[in-house]
Amino acid sequence: MNLVENAKHLMVGTGAEWVLWLLLGLSVISIAVILERAYVFWSRRDDVEALREGLIRALRNGGFEEARSLLRRSRHPAALVALRGMRRDDHETSPEEAEEAMQAEATVQKSILESRLSYLGTLGANAPFIGLFGTVIGILQSFEELGKSAKAPTAQAAASAAAPQAVMSSLAEALVATAVGIGVAIPAVFAFNIFQRTSKTWLADADVLSRELLAYLHSDKAPAAKSEAE
Repeated sequence: MNLVENAKHLMVGTGAEWVLWLLLGLSVISIAVILERAYVFWSRRDDVEALREGLIRALRNGGFEEARSLLRRSRHPAALVALRGMRRDDHETSPEEAEEAMQAEATVQKSILESRLSYLGTLGANAPFIGLFGTVIGILQSFEELGKSAKAPTAQAAASAAAPQAVMSSLAEALVATAVGIGVAIPAVFAFNIFQRTSKTWLADADVLSRELLAYLHSDKAPAAKSEAE
């Protein structure tokens, strides 16, 4: 028995039902990831434009102390990134030090926002192929049964008459796996695109607040604070 026959008997013997169970399990995990990510993004949402205006006003009126008090009320990644640049007071922080700290925090926030998104992307790209694999197994099974019935001497006429019906019915059942694979992929891809786009937008917002903070440190107000401290 050659390799092709071995592979055919293995697939026909196992059937396509396990593929459907696999897709079902992957779908449950996908839904869990989507709900968990949705909660994370929902709990961190905020009005970034209001944060930006508040940050500028706070820096102008009270420096880092007032700005920290404002940003600590928000869980938005942009607020956390800007807050990281204000670990110390104005006169103790150089623009370069603040920039390095905020870049490090931006990397941390990106990792948090994009956590588990690779699973959704991978599932969305491969679930249809898993379903197609189940369909191929189902088609192999249908033709295997059709071949066995055609070989039976007493049932040749009946097999010839029933062949088209049997093939069509088996093909319809086999295509269920492909349909399930596509059904699993669609919500995963949809959620992946939304979360990925939101993550990029929020990281861009973090860059905006970072630049506002750096602009303040480069302005005349920060050096004035430094000279007063000295």
